[in-house]
Amino acid sequence: MTETTGRRALLVHAHSESDSFVAAMRDTIAGALTDEGWEIDHSDLYAMGFNPVLSPDDFTERRDSDHLTYALEQRHGYESGTLAPDIMAEIAKVQAAELIVFTFPVFWFSVPAILKGWIDRTFVSGLFYRGRGIYGQGGMTGKRAFAAFSLGGREHMFGPGSIHGELETGMLRHFLQGSLGYVGMDVIEPFAAYHTPYLPLEDRTAALEALREQVRDLDSRAVLPMPDLGQFDKTFAPIG
Repeated sequence: MTETTGRRALLVHAHSESDSFVAAMRDTIAGALTDEGWEIDHSDLYAMGFNPVLSPDDFTERRDSDHLTYALEQRHGYESGTLAPDIMAEIAKVQAAELIVFTFPVFWFSVPAILKGWIDRTFVSGLFYRGRGIYGQGGMTGKRAFAAFSLGGREHMFGPGSIHGELETGMLRHFLQGSLGYVGMDVIEPFAAYHTPYLPLEDRTAALEALREQVRDLDSRAVLPMPDLGQFDKTFAPIG
């Protein structure tokens, strides 16, 4: 019997099909974490029918009823406890977790719209970030993030000099740095499953086993570099 470690993870899953390879990645990660004693919460965005579209309805009380400045209303809504209940529920899951895991297919050099909308509505101003409270001073410092995603392209199509360029510092920089790193999370090197719609079963099985091993080794995996605020002045202009 696995002993509990008291560690809690949140698995944010963005795929509509329960029999997809991305769902298999999600289940592989959940199994590996459970074997290591983690407690797991889930946000299966499609299954939840999560609403990804921000709107005035995200606030049961408005700071400014005449004009919606979304980030300012987020800050007021969190401080006053007047954010919509579905947003508050997702914030609570993130706050409770030491590790936040994302599983999704890459669509058009990006994450699925439902996952982008989850970030837009959940990563609220004031709590996740504010002013100079970003990167190493962000509201989610002390938490780690890990992403596992699938692509239709072959591995040689990504990287220096490739047709699509870099994944981590190019195609998905907006997500890995601009969302996860921006709010202060330590972003663990992600897992990419290439060419998945076209792989034979044995190759898919091998990819899932490689993912399982990486999850078991998360504590020793490299973390992506993020900007050092000490290298910038109070206006974020580079020093020197």
